[in-house]
Amino acid sequence: MKLVSDILNVKGSEVWSVKPTDTIFDSLRLMADKGVGALLVMDGDKLVGIVTERDYARKVILEGKSSKSSTVAEIMTTRVLCVSPDRTADECMALMTERRSRHLPVVDHKKVVGVISIGDLVKAVISEQQVLIDQLQHYITG
Repeated sequence: MKLVSDILNVKGSEVWSVKPTDTIFDSLRLMADKGVGALLVMDGDKLVGIVTERDYARKVILEGKSSKSSTVAEIMTTRVLCVSPDRTADECMALMTERRSRHLPVVDHKKVVGVISIGDLVKAVISEQQVLIDQLQHYITG
């Protein structure tokens, strides 16, 4: 069973973040530049929220706000679902499905050490299943 720490070892633990006072436009630009759908919102070393493309669509576009004059603090999700590095990929997938979340910050001893997405988890599960298939084929064919 793959752990979150295993996924981060392969993916890397780089974290892209913004401050609550940054503009929504700047956060969107960073998401586009880095090819990610979410950014952590950090106040120094403290995780205070997460902002996603979905937040932008629902809380800016649909409400007629300006992304150049509104701040991340106005649309971010403040109750952030986090996991520890010792959680399994299956546990994280179940949690994300239940909570309808696509991104999970990984926190170890109150310090953000990475972020995993549903795509990262799917890749990990598929990789694990492929190893099992290969082992079974080898066993069957001798």
